[in-house]
Amino acid sequence: MFSNIRENSLLSSCFDNNIRMPIIQNNKYKPPFYLFNQHVETIVPSALRKVKGVNYRRERIETRDDDFLDIDWIQNDNSRLIIASHGLEGSSDRPYILGIAKLFSQNNWDVLAWNCRSCSGEMNKKEFLYHHGFTQDVEEVVQKARFHNYKEIVLIGFSMGGSLTLKYVGENSNNLYPEIKAAMAVSVPCNLSSSSKMLALKKNKFYQNRFMRKLDLKLRAKNEQFPGLLEIKPWKDFNSFHEFDTHYSAKIFGFKDAQDFYDNVQCYPYLKDINIPTLILNALNDPMLTGDCYPKNIAEQNQNISLELTKYGGHVGFLQKKSPYTYAEERAFEFFNKKVS
Repeated sequence: MFSNIRENSLLSSCFDNNIRMPIIQNNKYKPPFYLFNQHVETIVPSALRKVKGVNYRRERIETRDDDFLDIDWIQNDNSRLIIASHGLEGSSDRPYILGIAKLFSQNNWDVLAWNCRSCSGEMNKKEFLYHHGFTQDVEEVVQKARFHNYKEIVLIGFSMGGSLTLKYVGENSNNLYPEIKAAMAVSVPCNLSSSSKMLALKKNKFYQNRFMRKLDLKLRAKNEQFPGLLEIKPWKDFNSFHEFDTHYSAKIFGFKDAQDFYDNVQCYPYLKDINIPTLILNALNDPMLTGDCYPKNIAEQNQNISLELTKYGGHVGFLQKKSPYTYAEERAFEFFNKKVS
Protein backbone atom coordinates (compact mmCIF):
# COMPACT_ATOMS: atom_id res chain seq x y z
CA MET A 1 0.00 0.00 0.00
CA PHE A 2 2.71 2.44 0.93
CA SER A 3 5.74 3.78 -0.86
CA ASN A 4 9.03 3.01 0.84
CA ILE A 5 9.44 5.31 3.83
CA ARG A 6 12.78 5.55 5.58
CA GLU A 7 14.02 8.07 8.08
CA ASN A 8 17.43 9.67 7.72
CA SER A 9 18.43 10.55 11.27
CA LEU A 10 21.53 12.48 10.23
CA LEU A 11 21.35 16.05 11.39
CA SER A 12 21.56 18.94 9.01
CA SER A 13 24.67 21.08 9.33
CA CYS A 14 22.45 23.96 10.44
CA PHE A 15 21.96 22.21 13.81
CA ASP A 16 24.58 21.77 16.51
CA ASN A 17 25.79 18.31 17.43
CA ASN A 18 24.87 18.35 21.14
CA ILE A 19 21.53 16.63 20.65
CA ARG A 20 19.61 14.65 23.25
CA MET A 21 16.59 13.90 21.06
CA PRO A 22 16.89 13.26 17.31
CA ILE A 23 15.90 15.97 14.91
CA ILE A 24 15.14 13.99 11.80
CA GLN A 25 16.52 15.63 8.69
CA ASN A 26 14.51 13.75 6.08
CA ASN A 27 16.21 13.78 2.70
CA LYS A 28 14.18 10.88 1.34
CA TYR A 29 10.90 12.64 0.62
CA LYS A 30 10.80 14.31 -2.79
CA PRO A 31 7.70 15.64 -4.56
CA PRO A 32 6.62 14.66 -8.08
CA PHE A 33 8.55 16.49 -10.81
CA TYR A 34 5.64 18.76 -11.71
CA LEU A 35 5.61 20.27 -8.22
CA PHE A 36 8.64 22.38 -8.99
CA ASN A 37 8.56 24.95 -6.18
CA GLN A 38 7.12 25.55 -2.72
CA HIS A 39 4.08 27.41 -4.01
CA VAL A 40 3.05 24.72 -6.48
CA GLU A 41 3.69 22.12 -3.77
CA THR A 42 1.26 24.01 -1.53
CA ILE A 43 -1.45 25.04 -3.97
CA VAL A 44 -1.89 21.91 -6.12
CA PRO A 45 -2.73 19.49 -3.26
CA SER A 46 -5.14 22.04 -1.79
CA ALA A 47 -6.92 22.96 -5.01
CA LEU A 48 -6.78 19.84 -7.16
CA ARG A 49 -6.39 16.76 -4.98
CA LYS A 50 -9.51 14.59 -4.73
CA VAL A 51 -10.02 11.97 -2.04
CA LYS A 52 -13.01 9.74 -2.70
CA GLY A 53 -14.75 7.08 -0.68
CA VAL A 54 -14.98 8.86 2.69
CA ASN A 55 -18.46 8.70 4.20
CA TYR A 56 -18.86 10.62 7.43
CA ARG A 57 -21.68 10.51 9.93
CA ARG A 58 -22.21 14.04 11.22
CA GLU A 59 -23.10 14.80 14.80
CA ARG A 60 -23.71 18.19 16.37
CA ILE A 61 -22.52 18.64 19.93
CA GLU A 62 -23.43 21.48 22.26
CA THR A 63 -20.56 23.31 23.91
CA ARG A 64 -20.47 24.38 27.52
CA ASP A 65 -20.73 28.04 26.51
CA ASP A 66 -23.99 27.46 24.61
CA ASP A 67 -22.55 27.14 21.12
CA PHE A 68 -22.14 24.10 18.90
CA LEU A 69 -19.54 22.07 17.03
CA ASP A 70 -20.16 19.77 14.09
CA ILE A 71 -18.08 16.61 14.23
CA ASP A 72 -17.80 13.91 11.57
CA TRP A 73 -17.38 10.25 12.44
CA ILE A 74 -16.27 7.07 10.76
CA GLN A 75 -17.00 4.32 13.27
CA ASN A 76 -16.42 0.63 12.72
CA ASP A 77 -16.28 -0.59 16.33
CA ASN A 78 -12.51 -0.28 16.56
CA SER A 79 -10.83 0.28 19.90
CA ARG A 80 -8.54 2.99 18.50
CA LEU A 81 -9.57 6.51 17.45
CA ILE A 82 -7.77 9.28 15.61
CA ILE A 83 -9.04 12.83 16.10
CA ALA A 84 -8.15 15.15 13.19
CA SER A 85 -8.08 18.96 13.39
CA HIS A 86 -8.12 21.12 10.24
CA GLY A 87 -6.30 24.35 9.43
CA LEU A 88 -7.34 28.00 9.32
CA GLU A 89 -10.62 28.34 7.43
CA GLY A 90 -10.54 24.65 6.59
CA SER A 91 -13.01 21.91 7.45
CA SER A 92 -13.36 18.16 7.77
CA ASP A 93 -13.76 18.03 3.98
CA ARG A 94 -10.29 19.32 3.16
CA PRO A 95 -8.19 16.78 1.21
CA TYR A 96 -5.61 16.39 3.98
CA ILE A 97 -8.33 15.49 6.51
CA LEU A 98 -10.09 13.17 4.06
CA GLY A 99 -6.76 11.46 3.34
CA ILE A 100 -6.23 10.75 7.04
CA ALA A 101 -9.84 9.61 7.40
CA LYS A 102 -9.60 7.20 4.48
CA LEU A 103 -6.22 5.74 5.35
CA PHE A 104 -6.96 5.15 9.02
CA SER A 105 -10.57 4.00 8.65
CA GLN A 106 -9.46 1.33 6.19
CA ASN A 107 -6.85 0.06 8.62
CA ASN A 108 -8.64 -0.68 11.90
CA TRP A 109 -9.04 2.83 13.27
CA ASP A 110 -12.15 4.88 13.94
CA VAL A 111 -12.00 8.52 12.89
CA LEU A 112 -13.35 11.76 14.33
CA ALA A 113 -12.82 14.82 12.13
CA TRP A 114 -14.17 17.98 13.72
CA ASN A 115 -14.99 21.43 12.44
CA CYS A 116 -14.05 24.63 14.24
CA ARG A 117 -16.85 27.05 15.00
CA SER A 118 -18.25 28.50 11.74
CA CYS A 119 -16.31 26.01 9.58
CA SER A 120 -18.99 23.36 9.02
CA GLY A 121 -21.16 25.43 6.68
CA GLU A 122 -23.20 27.19 9.34
CA MET A 123 -22.30 30.24 11.39
CA ASN A 124 -21.85 29.58 15.08
CA LYS A 125 -23.93 31.29 17.76
CA LYS A 126 -21.37 33.18 19.85
CA GLU A 127 -19.78 36.56 19.17
CA PHE A 128 -16.41 34.98 18.35
CA LEU A 129 -15.13 32.37 15.91
CA TYR A 130 -11.96 30.43 16.85
CA HIS A 131 -8.18 30.82 16.86
CA HIS A 132 -4.91 28.85 16.93
CA GLY A 133 -5.07 28.35 20.68
CA PHE A 134 -8.80 27.81 21.24
CA THR A 135 -8.24 24.49 22.95
CA GLN A 136 -11.48 24.59 24.91
CA ASP A 137 -13.08 23.19 21.76
CA VAL A 138 -10.48 20.44 21.48
CA GLU A 139 -11.50 19.51 25.01
CA GLU A 140 -15.16 19.42 23.97
CA VAL A 141 -14.31 17.02 21.14
CA VAL A 142 -12.08 14.82 23.29
CA GLN A 143 -14.76 14.59 25.96
CA LYS A 144 -17.27 13.46 23.34
CA ALA A 145 -14.83 10.83 22.05
CA ARG A 146 -14.27 9.50 25.57
CA PHE A 147 -17.97 8.64 25.91
CA HIS A 148 -17.34 5.89 23.35
CA ASN A 149 -14.80 4.17 25.59
CA TYR A 150 -11.90 3.99 23.15
CA LYS A 151 -8.84 2.31 24.60
CA GLU A 152 -6.44 4.47 22.63
CA ILE A 153 -6.90 7.97 21.20
CA VAL A 154 -4.37 9.89 19.11
CA LEU A 155 -4.53 13.47 17.91
CA ILE A 156 -3.37 14.95 14.61
CA GLY A 157 -3.61 18.52 13.41
CA PHE A 158 -2.66 20.35 10.24
CA SER A 159 -1.39 23.93 10.25
CA MET A 160 -3.66 25.78 12.71
CA GLY A 161 -5.04 22.39 13.77
CA GLY A 162 -1.48 21.39 14.58
CA SER A 163 -1.17 24.41 16.83
CA LEU A 164 -4.39 23.45 18.60
CA THR A 165 -3.17 19.87 19.01
CA LEU A 166 0.25 20.77 20.42
CA LYS A 167 -1.09 23.43 22.76
CA TYR A 168 -3.77 21.05 24.03
CA VAL A 169 -1.40 18.22 24.91
CA GLY A 170 1.14 20.67 26.35
CA GLU A 171 -1.17 22.70 28.56
CA ASN A 172 -2.85 19.53 29.85
CA SER A 173 0.38 17.62 30.42
CA ASN A 174 -0.33 17.12 34.12
CA ASN A 175 -3.89 15.86 33.67
CA LEU A 176 -4.06 14.50 30.13
CA TYR A 177 -6.60 11.72 29.76
CA PRO A 178 -4.85 8.34 29.87
CA GLU A 179 -6.50 7.23 26.62
CA ILE A 180 -4.54 9.88 24.69
CA LYS A 181 -1.39 8.08 23.66
CA ALA A 182 0.33 10.25 21.04
CA ALA A 183 0.04 13.39 18.92
CA MET A 184 1.26 14.73 15.59
CA ALA A 185 1.29 18.17 13.99
CA VAL A 186 1.92 18.88 10.30
CA SER A 187 3.01 22.23 8.83
CA VAL A 188 2.39 23.86 12.18
CA PRO A 189 3.09 27.57 12.87
CA CYS A 190 4.47 27.05 16.35
CA ASN A 191 5.32 30.75 16.56
CA LEU A 192 2.48 32.91 15.24
CA SER A 193 4.46 36.13 15.15
CA SER A 194 7.12 34.54 12.95
CA SER A 195 4.48 33.01 10.69
CA SER A 196 2.60 36.30 10.30
CA LYS A 197 5.81 38.03 9.22
CA MET A 198 6.44 35.28 6.68
CA LEU A 199 2.95 35.69 5.24
CA ALA A 200 3.46 39.44 4.93
CA LEU A 201 6.34 38.98 2.49
CA LYS A 202 5.46 39.95 -1.06
CA LYS A 203 6.17 36.44 -2.37
CA ASN A 204 3.69 34.94 0.14
CA LYS A 205 0.91 37.52 0.18
CA PHE A 206 -1.25 35.27 -2.00
CA TYR A 207 -1.85 33.05 1.04
CA GLN A 208 -2.35 35.95 3.43
CA ASN A 209 -4.87 37.61 1.13
CA ARG A 210 -6.76 34.37 0.62
CA PHE A 211 -7.15 33.89 4.36
CA MET A 212 -8.13 37.52 4.87
CA ARG A 213 -10.79 37.39 2.16
CA LYS A 214 -12.41 34.34 3.71
CA LEU A 215 -12.24 35.72 7.25
CA ASP A 216 -13.56 39.08 6.06
CA LEU A 217 -16.76 37.42 4.85
CA LYS A 218 -17.26 35.68 8.18
CA LEU A 219 -16.56 38.78 10.22
CA ARG A 220 -19.09 40.73 8.18
CA ALA A 221 -21.63 37.98 8.77
CA LYS A 222 -20.78 38.00 12.48
CA ASN A 223 -21.33 41.76 12.57
CA GLU A 224 -24.77 41.27 11.03
CA GLN A 225 -25.49 38.59 13.62
CA PHE A 226 -24.39 40.98 16.40
CA PRO A 227 -24.92 44.52 15.07
CA GLY A 228 -22.21 46.94 16.15
CA LEU A 229 -19.90 44.21 17.43
CA LEU A 230 -17.06 45.10 15.07
CA GLU A 231 -15.69 48.06 13.18
CA ILE A 232 -15.58 46.51 9.72
CA LYS A 233 -12.76 47.59 7.42
CA PRO A 234 -12.01 46.32 3.88
CA TRP A 235 -9.54 43.46 4.12
CA LYS A 236 -7.34 45.18 1.53
CA ASP A 237 -6.69 47.96 4.05
CA PHE A 238 -4.55 45.57 6.09
CA ASN A 239 -0.95 45.07 5.00
CA SER A 240 -0.36 42.10 7.28
CA PHE A 241 -2.01 39.62 9.57
CA HIS A 242 -0.47 41.57 12.43
CA GLU A 243 -2.62 44.58 11.48
CA PHE A 244 -5.64 42.36 10.82
CA ASP A 245 -5.33 40.58 14.16
CA THR A 246 -4.77 43.82 16.07
CA HIS A 247 -7.98 45.23 14.60
CA TYR A 248 -10.11 42.10 14.93
CA SER A 249 -8.77 39.06 16.80
CA ALA A 250 -7.13 40.88 19.70
CA LYS A 251 -10.24 42.95 20.36
CA ILE A 252 -12.65 40.05 20.04
CA PHE A 253 -10.70 37.86 22.46
CA GLY A 254 -9.65 40.57 24.91
CA PHE A 255 -5.97 41.11 24.07
CA LYS A 256 -4.07 44.39 23.78
CA ASP A 257 -2.86 43.91 20.22
CA ALA A 258 -1.77 41.23 17.78
CA GLN A 259 1.52 40.54 19.56
CA ASP A 260 -0.25 40.07 22.88
CA PHE A 261 -2.72 37.78 21.09
CA TYR A 262 0.04 35.72 19.46
CA ASP A 263 2.04 35.41 22.67
CA ASN A 264 -0.96 34.07 24.57
CA VAL A 265 -2.57 31.71 22.04
CA GLN A 266 0.37 30.14 20.18
CA CYS A 267 1.52 26.63 21.02
CA TYR A 268 5.24 27.39 21.31
CA PRO A 269 5.36 28.04 25.10
CA TYR A 270 3.59 24.73 25.76
CA LEU A 271 5.89 22.47 23.75
CA LYS A 272 8.34 22.05 26.61
CA ASP A 273 5.61 20.47 28.75
CA ILE A 274 4.45 17.79 26.30
CA ASN A 275 4.81 14.37 27.91
CA ILE A 276 3.41 11.96 25.32
CA PRO A 277 5.12 10.85 22.09
CA THR A 278 4.68 13.73 19.65
CA LEU A 279 5.85 14.20 16.09
CA ILE A 280 6.13 17.59 14.41
CA LEU A 281 6.50 17.37 10.62
CA ASN A 282 7.42 20.66 8.95
CA ALA A 283 8.87 21.26 5.49
CA LEU A 284 11.85 23.60 5.30
CA ASN A 285 10.41 25.22 2.16
CA ASP A 286 7.03 25.96 3.74
CA PRO A 287 6.04 29.48 2.58
CA MET A 288 4.20 30.15 5.85
CA LEU A 289 6.85 29.05 8.37
CA THR A 290 10.13 30.43 9.63
CA GLY A 291 12.16 30.82 12.83
CA ASP A 292 10.62 29.15 15.89
CA CYS A 293 8.04 27.44 13.69
CA TYR A 294 10.91 24.92 13.53
CA PRO A 295 11.34 24.42 17.31
CA LYS A 296 14.68 22.65 17.24
CA ASN A 297 15.78 23.84 20.69
CA ILE A 298 12.69 22.40 22.33
CA ALA A 299 12.95 19.16 20.36
CA GLU A 300 16.53 18.83 21.59
CA GLN A 301 15.44 19.27 25.21
CA ASN A 302 12.10 17.42 25.36
CA GLN A 303 12.57 13.69 24.82
CA ASN A 304 8.87 13.30 23.98
CA ILE A 305 9.06 15.46 20.84
CA SER A 306 10.51 14.42 17.49
CA LEU A 307 10.95 17.19 14.94
CA GLU A 308 11.06 15.90 11.37
CA LEU A 309 12.17 18.36 8.71
CA THR A 310 11.82 17.71 5.00
CA LYS A 311 13.52 19.76 2.31
CA TYR A 312 10.32 19.76 0.28
CA GLY A 313 6.60 19.60 0.98
CA GLY A 314 5.37 23.19 0.98
CA HIS A 315 2.52 23.92 3.37
CA VAL A 316 0.36 20.84 4.00
CA GLY A 317 1.50 19.47 0.64
CA PHE A 318 3.70 16.37 0.71
CA LEU A 319 2.23 14.74 -2.43
CA GLN A 320 3.99 11.56 -3.57
CA LYS A 321 4.69 10.03 -6.96
CA LYS A 322 3.23 6.56 -6.54
CA SER A 323 0.80 6.72 -3.67
CA PRO A 324 -2.76 8.00 -3.26
CA TYR A 325 -1.70 9.25 0.16
CA THR A 326 0.63 12.09 1.03
CA TYR A 327 3.88 11.55 2.86
CA ALA A 328 2.35 13.26 5.92
CA GLU A 329 -0.58 10.84 5.95
CA GLU A 330 1.62 7.77 5.59
CA ARG A 331 4.03 9.12 8.17
CA ALA A 332 1.14 9.62 10.60
CA PHE A 333 -0.02 6.04 10.04
CA GLU A 334 3.48 4.71 10.64
CA PHE A 335 4.05 6.87 13.71
CA PHE A 336 0.76 6.17 15.45
CA ASN A 337 0.85 2.44 14.79
CA LYS A 338 4.24 2.30 16.50
CA LYS A 339 2.99 4.27 19.50
CA VAL A 340 -0.35 2.51 19.95
CA SER A 341 -0.65 -1.20 20.67
